[in-house]
Amino acid sequence: MTPPPPQPPPSGTNPAADSAADPRPGPGPLVVLFGATAGALGPDLGSDETDLILLVWQVVEPRSRQVGTLHKSLVRAEAAALSPQCREASGLSADSLARAEPLDKVLQQFSQLVSGDVALLGGGPYMLCTDGQQLLRQVLHPEASRKNLVLPDTFFSFYDLRREFHVQHPSSRPARDLTVATMAQDLGLETDATEDDFGVWEVKTMVAVILHLLDGPSGQLFSKPEVVKQKYETGPCSKADVVDSETVVRARGLPWQSSDQDVARFFKGLNIARGGVALCLNAQGRRNGEALIRFVDSEQRDLALQRHKHHMGVRYIEVYKATGEEFVKIAGGTSLEVARFLSREDQVILRLRGLPFSAGPADVLGFLGPECPVTGGAEGLLFVRHPDGRPTGDAFALFACEELAQAALRRHKGTLGKRYIELFRSTAAEVQQVLNRYASSPLLPTLTAPLLPIPFPLAAGTGRDCVRLRGLPYTATIEDILSFLGEAAADIRPHGVHMVLNQQGRPSGDAFIQMTSAERALAAAQRCHKKAMKERYVEVVPCSTEEMSHVLMGGTLGRSGMSPPPCKLPCLSPPTYATFQATPTLIPTETAALYPSSALLPAARVPAAPTPVAYYPGPATQLYMNYTAYYPR
Repeated sequence: MTPPPPQPPPSGTNPAADSAADPRPGPGPLVVLFGATAGALGPDLGSDETDLILLVWQVVEPRSRQVGTLHKSLVRAEAAALSPQCREASGLSADSLARAEPLDKVLQQFSQLVSGDVALLGGGPYMLCTDGQQLLRQVLHPEASRKNLVLPDTFFSFYDLRREFHVQHPSSRPARDLTVATMAQDLGLETDATEDDFGVWEVKTMVAVILHLLDGPSGQLFSKPEVVKQKYETGPCSKADVVDSETVVRARGLPWQSSDQDVARFFKGLNIARGGVALCLNAQGRRNGEALIRFVDSEQRDLALQRHKHHMGVRYIEVYKATGEEFVKIAGGTSLEVARFLSREDQVILRLRGLPFSAGPADVLGFLGPECPVTGGAEGLLFVRHPDGRPTGDAFALFACEELAQAALRRHKGTLGKRYIELFRSTAAEVQQVLNRYASSPLLPTLTAPLLPIPFPLAAGTGRDCVRLRGLPYTATIEDILSFLGEAAADIRPHGVHMVLNQQGRPSGDAFIQMTSAERALAAAQRCHKKAMKERYVEVVPCSTEEMSHVLMGGTLGRSGMSPPPCKLPCLSPPTYATFQATPTLIPTETAALYPSSALLPAARVPAAPTPVAYYPGPATQLYMNYTAYYPR
């Protein structure tokens, strides 16, 4: 069924008046739009981040049932390579696309031609109508954002023909499973099977489906357009909020300096809920490159998942499903002070870090200056404090617009008193996380040093009487190491097994073993080097006690030599392990009394397997003393 071509209005008639007087109901003019990219087609349109290469459109006047001229325009893509699927379906070549106009020129032509056709058919505001939501949400809006193009307002609302079809035919298959061909088939429409011009058959068939739907019971047909949000709206989230897990995703791999607006731009075309971007922080309060994003419905979430490994600048971003509980845990808060601070809408939030502890609102306002006023003056500042009221040196500030925030960011690393101040973009979720972090107890509470026997002192000197194990499975236990060493385990000194932990208090895959002599250490290394443990081969190399102590205190040991630990202050180490004493020539009587006589004899022995002891310092220690020690009986 091919729609009739448009006829010019007879002389002396007024098409606008005729259409207004037409008794048949219907919306304003519809622009039926079809598009294709150089990559995937159909339900995967836009999922591979390829550029738009084709637009086909035709205007329909629902009240008079007239149609305009069908237009087809090629679009020059930055990457001229066509996927096999696109090349086969479209018949296009890279040469034909190279002669086409760029996207901005095609959009200008589109607006001009549509305005002319609409005026010819009676005038009035028009709406776009597409087959599904991918073309606008997954192709046009993201590509325009990448190329810094401003789309006309008409591209921010549209009708989804699949949903309109499902409104009139609710017993048909779900809207997401419909296609142009299945809609025409369900309506019993005869289509032009000889039409082989890519995109033309689709538009003609969509027009035929629209005219058939308009001839049926209209009801709510073409009355509720789909809306694309033009900007992301910030807002608070409460711990009491219930968030549907079908609306949340996790984005991973974000640049550390990215803001909520950058994340919203990555998901351009999709509707993010108000306050729906929550940047995640690590234990030190800094961004860890992840964010949780909450969308307005599950359909938007499903489209967001198709942007897995799309790019933000030169970095690709991974997108996974997440839960509502995870979002509330990151973005939710209970503080009334924070709720009042975040209650102002459409505010840009900046974070100030490194403030003098004596700084007050007047000092911060003076630092920012009159050229970038804070919204509400002192009321627009939120200082972060410890539970006992002590300042942390952090604060948040509200600004009324992007221009004022940009002016404030130019004060980055400016000085206040004798300290330089860092300024960063922030989010409502980050405000909640920072306040929650200081208001609540740490996730891993600081444990007091365990009550242990007096450790056997580590020998000083550079004799290579130790071995270093690298590449251990993270699940390896003391017993696994003893079994791995085999007969060499009998030559381990008391207190001689040290497993190195990372900054999260988990095994790092390294361990140090103190042997009874340099000869025993060399023999163990030669016997066990690159021997397998749980499907992993383990490197075993001799080292000195000094090198072992250096690593256990937080330093690094590499090919270029030893690098000092971040801090060597004794106060940063557990009391029991504050320093390493030099080994005396003779074992003191007090020390010898702690061990059975068999532990002091050179005869071979099989060590027992007591429970490993671990010390986990608090956040202030930065885990410079990261190891567990094995104490044979």
